[in-house]
Amino acid sequence: MGSNRRMDHMTWPEFKEAKTRPVIVPIGSTEQHGQHLPIGTDAVLATRVAEDLAERIDGTVLPTLSYGYKSKPLSGGGPLFPGTIDMNGVTVINQMHDVLSELIADGFTKIVVMNAHFENEAFIVEAIDLVTRETGGVATIVETNWWDPVPQSVIDKVFDGLVFPGWALEHAAVTETSLMLHYAPELVHMDRMVEEAGATAKSYVRYPVRQGDVPAHGGLANPAGSSAERGRLIAEACVGAVAEICAEEFGE
Repeated sequence: MGSNRRMDHMTWPEFKEAKTRPVIVPIGSTEQHGQHLPIGTDAVLATRVAEDLAERIDGTVLPTLSYGYKSKPLSGGGPLFPGTIDMNGVTVINQMHDVLSELIADGFTKIVVMNAHFENEAFIVEAIDLVTRETGGVATIVETNWWDPVPQSVIDKVFDGLVFPGWALEHAAVTETSLMLHYAPELVHMDRMVEEAGATAKSYVRYPVRQGDVPAHGGLANPAGSSAERGRLIAEACVGAVAEICAEEFGE
């Protein structure tokens, strides 16, 4: 991606000139991702998907918000592992609210929020709603998670010969591992991958979180079968679908 698409590589006059184009706010988390993926996996994926999207829609990418809301025990289990840095919900709301408010104050009216951490979404949407009310809806704001626009046909292809455990358990498993192999293979340690069945989904949440609630290795489903090619399929499907959404919502 050209440096002219990254806000943090721009001068302020260059950023000012970009206000007629879409701007993308990536948000992830800082959370354990098993034995083989880095703690910054969600932030890396949010950034790289946003960069690909920027190329497709002639957009600008903001610095990634790299801290996210707390994971439930069986959608990440972060509190049990060193290195996870969780934010309270109000912190996620306030940070996103302030970023969006500043963008709108600078004249941006086409905004995409690209989320890569499951638990963030409700707080992102709350911030978007508050900002929209406060600004009279002057900006069109599109929010999505990288996995939501991926069509079922692509999921079926990605999991050909594998078992899809459901999105709640796809933590440090096939999709995230494959995307990281596609985008940042140097950060993936396949030799440390734990090939176990993983966790079983439950119909309830219990606090406090206890040792044993999450598999000790940190993964929730088996990542075996992950590949850069599967990651490419996911990434291309996501970016293509979101680009179409932007064209429709931004009237381009």
